[in-house]
Amino acid sequence: MTNRIFYTKPSITQLETDYAADAAATGWGARCYDYLNRFERDFRTYLGSGFAIATSSCTGAMHMGLAALGVGAGAGDEVILADTNWVATVSPIVHLGARPVFVDVRADTWCIDPQEVERHITPKTKAIIATHLYGNLCDMDALLEIGKRTGIPVIEDAAEAVGSVWHGRRAGSMGAFGTFSFHGTKTLTTGEGGMFVTNDAALYEKVLTLSNHGRARGQTKQFWPDAIGFKYKMSNIQAAIGCAQLERIDELVNRKREILASYMIRLSALPGITMNPEYTGTVNGAWMPTAVFHPSTGITREMMQQTFETANIDARVFFYPLSSLSMFENRPLNVNAWSIPGRAINLPSYHDMSEADIDRVAATLLDMAAGRIYHNSTALRQSV
Repeated sequence: MTNRIFYTKPSITQLETDYAADAAATGWGARCYDYLNRFERDFRTYLGSGFAIATSSCTGAMHMGLAALGVGAGAGDEVILADTNWVATVSPIVHLGARPVFVDVRADTWCIDPQEVERHITPKTKAIIATHLYGNLCDMDALLEIGKRTGIPVIEDAAEAVGSVWHGRRAGSMGAFGTFSFHGTKTLTTGEGGMFVTNDAALYEKVLTLSNHGRARGQTKQFWPDAIGFKYKMSNIQAAIGCAQLERIDELVNRKREILASYMIRLSALPGITMNPEYTGTVNGAWMPTAVFHPSTGITREMMQQTFETANIDARVFFYPLSSLSMFENRPLNVNAWSIPGRAINLPSYHDMSEADIDRVAATLLDMAAGRIYHNSTALRQSV
């Protein structure tokens, strides 16, 4: 039996281990936030953002940011987001009592369609969330123009987009605020964790207060909350790992991009397949290489899952549309969001994959697809 190829795992070196051990040994008392403060400082420098708050998750960062913008149930608030998303993006909207409005994605980037955003804006629209899916970039020029014209804040869900760049600006640095995930599957990891970033000083202060049980930075009374807040703080030990990862960020992102490029070369001769795009002036951080087959190939998610399982290879499904989940109302008119998942698959892309590993994954997909396409073409000829 061949060794199993996992779809993702972190790149951990002696540097991460040393920093984490140091935080565990010395990061107490007066030094309890040393690595946390350093991680926030270095991350905002890397991103080119004015402010950063390390959090326990990207979901927590999104929850606090939306709350700080005043999103809630009182006025029937609505938040527009892509139907193609992980549930973590919509959960904070629901928790705050607002109504999520799911719109379709573009067929090429799998990211939110600005035209659909425009079509769904109402007087109750409180925010627009732009999710940079799998490292692919939303059309930020179009979305920010909509936000500027309507006064509706555009939020960047950059959970999967560390290393992605939109015309000179890093993903997560352009909207009213941005959020990042450092889950163990991500390009940069702290095990669990996230980051809230913004260039808005007033919004930063609101989120900073919310992140510390509602205790304002300037409050002189000890253990005195000024509001009901949250507990979404990252630990100092997690931040130590993040500091080490951030020192290696170019290496980590470049390796992800190399793996995507390797897949694209190997699969380029296969008809009817598209992968993560990278348009002029942009950089795709390539968190999750993804293969999407044209409907005419007849290739389905289930076929690919079964083929990879037989070959002892992990494969991850493309996100199901949020509106297909039982807690929401179906929106099959979001054609791309409903169609793409049934003919797409995320490919393994952990940093220390060998060329032989990439060859094996690509060959497995090529063999399956070639057989299916040949079968379809033969059946078509016989029916004529």
